[in-house]
Amino acid sequence: MHPALRHGLLLTWLVIVVFPLFWIVATSFKPPQDWNAWPAVWWPSEPTLFNYIQVWVNDFATGIGIPSDGTEVIGPWGALINTFIIALISSTVATVFGAVVAYGASRYRILTDSQLLYFLMLRMIPPFVVAAPVFLWFSALGLEDTLIGLIMLYTLITVPYAMLVMKSFVDEVPREYEYAAEMLGAGRWRIIWEIVLPLLRPGLAATFLFLFILNWSEYFFALILSKTDVSTLPVHLNRWAGNGGANGFQAALSVGSTLPLIVIGLLIRKHLVRGLSFGFVRR
Repeated sequence: MHPALRHGLLLTWLVIVVFPLFWIVATSFKPPQDWNAWPAVWWPSEPTLFNYIQVWVNDFATGIGIPSDGTEVIGPWGALINTFIIALISSTVATVFGAVVAYGASRYRILTDSQLLYFLMLRMIPPFVVAAPVFLWFSALGLEDTLIGLIMLYTLITVPYAMLVMKSFVDEVPREYEYAAEMLGAGRWRIIWEIVLPLLRPGLAATFLFLFILNWSEYFFALILSKTDVSTLPVHLNRWAGNGGANGFQAALSVGSTLPLIVIGLLIRKHLVRGLSFGFVRR
């Protein structure tokens, strides 16, 4: 392919990817009269924090005490905390469990690559197919509308990703390091803790962030398994869907929902960059 054509295609794809992000950020700073203005206002002449204050401080139009049945609706900060707790715990557990299984599959062949792929294929089943059984099961166990219920479910649906991704990272760790440590008298747990684990840190960071993004943005199961006691940001954001085109409020909530992911990515960027340079990308 000619370099000019390749660069043109890449630039076009960059615009397609970046433009929605730019539009959301720009809309979040627009005053109400600019939300649906025509011709479109690309960037407000006087940026304002009105939308952020209404959504994150006043919880305007979706706030606590709005529902007709008298029950309290969790506000954006409550939804943010719930989402963070659920995503953090489920992603951590799935990453650790996936790493353990991946190490066993790589070193002891407890699972073949085909069997790991079968686990991932189970995740490919459309969520609405299993929605009714999951809802009935969780209701019978008393796990509906609870943090522990969503944590368990999110862990189960992301473990296949963790196993398959971590398997490629474990395969990249030279076995000669482990053999040399064994010859020097190191035990299996010491080898794993002092040799294998430090080499897997970039892979663990990349896998954790990948699962964290999946769990952070999961909507369907959170919608059917949450009522009033538990709510996540995607479910909370959905409450604005029929709010008369409140685009600025939706944009402010979307930007605020994305910032924690950016912060976590920056905190683990050192391991993340190295982790994304090998493992599943190389393979």
